[in-house]
Amino acid sequence: MEKGNTLPARISTALLLLRIASAMAFLYHGSAILFGSFGGPGPQQFAASHHWPVVMGYLIGLAQFAGGLAVLTGILFRLGAACIAVVMLGAIFLVHLPNGFDIGKGGAEYALTQLLLAVAFLLAGPGSYSLAFWLPASLRKF
Repeated sequence: MEKGNTLPARISTALLLLRIASAMAFLYHGSAILFGSFGGPGPQQFAASHHWPVVMGYLIGLAQFAGGLAVLTGILFRLGAACIAVVMLGAIFLVHLPNGFDIGKGGAEYALTQLLLAVAFLLAGPGSYSLAFWLPASLRKF
């Protein structure tokens, strides 16, 4: 049986590792869409490739980048996780689902994994290893 303080520290460590893994992908893809970083398309080209208005490129890039930053730091964590969940729902239903499940064929596999992580983050919160303590108490629940 675990001692009283060991389990919460282990869970907080596990949440931190999951947050880092998820956030890295969204910081990368969000900056590629929003800023054209890493050889990314930028918002105009991203939106055009999907036949969407340019504002969608900015919104999706911002939701991914800011959501990844929020998940990584734990600041406005649930708001960031909600942004990621919405983007992944859009990615699944508007882009990947017609290609099936297999990520190698453009399927929904990875987007579904990230969606489920975002939902788990919404339920669990960021854990103890978060920078949310810098926020006023009224904003910490977000």
